[in-house]
Amino acid sequence: MTEFLDGNQVRLLCNGADYFPALEAAIDQAVREIYLETYIFEYDNTGRRIAAALTRAARRGVTTHLLLDGYGGKTLPREVVDEMRAAGVQVLIYRPVLAKFRRSSYRRLHRKIVVVDSRIAFVGGINVIDDMDTPGHTPPRYDYAVRVEGPLLPQIHEVVRKLWGLVSWSQLRRRRRRQALAVSPVAAGKVAAAFVIRDNIGHRSDIEEAYLDAINNARSEIVLANAYFLPGRHFRQALIQAAERGVRVVLLLQGRVEYLLLHYATRALYGVFLDAGIEIYEYHRSFMHAKVAVVDGSWATVGSSNIDPFSLLLSREANVVVSDAGFAAQLRASLEQAMEEGSRVVTYANWKRQPLYRRFLSWLSYGGVRLLMGVAGYGRRD
Repeated sequence: MTEFLDGNQVRLLCNGADYFPALEAAIDQAVREIYLETYIFEYDNTGRRIAAALTRAARRGVTTHLLLDGYGGKTLPREVVDEMRAAGVQVLIYRPVLAKFRRSSYRRLHRKIVVVDSRIAFVGGINVIDDMDTPGHTPPRYDYAVRVEGPLLPQIHEVVRKLWGLVSWSQLRRRRRRQALAVSPVAAGKVAAAFVIRDNIGHRSDIEEAYLDAINNARSEIVLANAYFLPGRHFRQALIQAAERGVRVVLLLQGRVEYLLLHYATRALYGVFLDAGIEIYEYHRSFMHAKVAVVDGSWATVGSSNIDPFSLLLSREANVVVSDAGFAAQLRASLEQAMEEGSRVVTYANWKRQPLYRRFLSWLSYGGVRLLMGVAGYGRRD
């Protein structure tokens, strides 16, 4: 059961145009401590700005931590990392050794969290990458994050601090004995919110359970936007059962082909959903990276977790769940705009008329993903 804390201020940030100026400003205002975790850190225009902000913070005496995933962050040039370290930025790489046939190599740091002075946190799906640089497509890359202040901060701070300590110990065989920054859970607003994570120890299914709890209790509408959507049997049944009891269920999914296997595997499930009366929209304007949902106009979530086996069974993920009608209305309006202006509806008639080879390709891809998960040792859970 998701545990909500009252008294938070949660601000919705749409795409990099909202996110990066807010993030850079928070880093520049930092006084004592910064933690930044990200999957991708590209050294493009946006990456240079954030790297420069982190460097400025370290040089003025702020304890600055940057944790990068070993796979997603591999394109960040080594000389840039060395320059940041020379300026005082502490940089660690999560699982730097990649072994294709090793089960642990599939466990990635996929969450995107920033905590500044234990006073402000950012959580969402936006990597450090220029979302206006989308060759061949209409920018920006479509995504969300939230800026959080209030009683939720101690939980977020503790999660990033613990992971930093774990990675530091595993790689350097030492733990920093610096006293943790005191976090006072002072009310900053009127929003009830929860912080949910997925890891491989004590929080294996927290994010999925938060979704399922909201879906199973839905009474009027579920709007779910997810870039990589390949839910397991229990999740599929929850959506279908919601539709059967009269709930409007809307899925906003990736329309452009980014990862061929996952794209067609997702489409293998369209027939089942359309048969149940679930509405499907495909976003085509640009690449969609969002992982958000709104249920009954009052429950909402924004985070890094896709609804696919890689997020729900393997990666470290983080979402903020909000119980607030105002926030939910703002997110829903943004999703509605994306459906109206950048998406195409998948109709039952058009889906049934698709060529047979496309259906075969979809089911072949679905089987391929399931096979990969089985090889990785995660095939029995659905």
